[in-house]
Amino acid sequence: MRTKRKRFRAFMVCAALLFCSICVLGTDAAVKAQTTFTVGFDAEFPPYGYKDDDGEYVGFDLDLAQEVCNRRGWTLKKQPIDWDSKDMELSSNTIDCIWNGFTMNGKEDMYTWSDAYVDNSQVILVNQNSGIQKLSDLAGKVVVVQADSSALAAFTSEDATEENKALAESFGQLQEVADYNSAVMNLESGAVDAICMDIGVAKFQQGNHKELVILEEKVSSEEYGIGFRKGNTALRDQVQETLYEMVDDGTFAEIAAKYADYNLPDCICLTSKTKDSPQTDGSYSVVGEAEQTIQPDDASSGSGQENTTEITMTNPASKSEG
Repeated sequence: MRTKRKRFRAFMVCAALLFCSICVLGTDAAVKAQTTFTVGFDAEFPPYGYKDDDGEYVGFDLDLAQEVCNRRGWTLKKQPIDWDSKDMELSSNTIDCIWNGFTMNGKEDMYTWSDAYVDNSQVILVNQNSGIQKLSDLAGKVVVVQADSSALAAFTSEDATEENKALAESFGQLQEVADYNSAVMNLESGAVDAICMDIGVAKFQQGNHKELVILEEKVSSEEYGIGFRKGNTALRDQVQETLYEMVDDGTFAEIAAKYADYNLPDCICLTSKTKDSPQTDGSYSVVGEAEQTIQPDDASSGSGQENTTEITMTNPASKSEG
């Protein structure tokens, strides 16, 4: 009887070792298959992501993502998404991350985050002849925000300040729209009185519409980060490491300088000092428990040459829900 038990135990140990070996081999194969990095973004959110006059998707965040891919040997897939559906796109593995002026504040426990790279503010955009000069002048006015945006959260979320909640209650109406281009059209026509939006986006709209002005008083301040599926620390770390390399060699600042009209160089908060201050997990700004997940393969030699091989979808095997 004892001999049979020993044989059974030995069999179970061998079976377990075989299973682990298969898993490791499968993991290695899946990693090697990953060469595409799919970024989800709002295509109407300049200067972070938008469509230019030639119909190409461009923007600060997309430029950063492209440089990361160039250095990593990945192909960047720019995936425009409905902003309200961003979490579904992420959880269904359609995208690898949300990278598009994505606010970290109030969402700390929902994603595995990169370190903050932009310190942003929520401001008010009005017509210069509206008579609105300060926040208190918005009492009784129609104010517009984008649905599921930081501007909306600044007025209505649990984390909103009492001052902002009181300010919102003083509005004649707080409207939600799908995108800010529609909001600006309504502002110009006089259908609404003001728009609350990110300062970078406000400066972009102001540059295209000279009759619009930004109030000096800010509604709130916030930080932008890259949101990965919770627990996907492996991919986050690869992207974060490359961003720090770009900071150190000046490429990050060069890309930001392209968007100086939107005040981006003054909003950048990612520095080498940030890298030297690890978060509670010992690496970067991780939220929640760290799980090892498979990530796009680092097949690049670091030449900085763009990989032009188009792969339409990352392997689902590399996606682990966190």
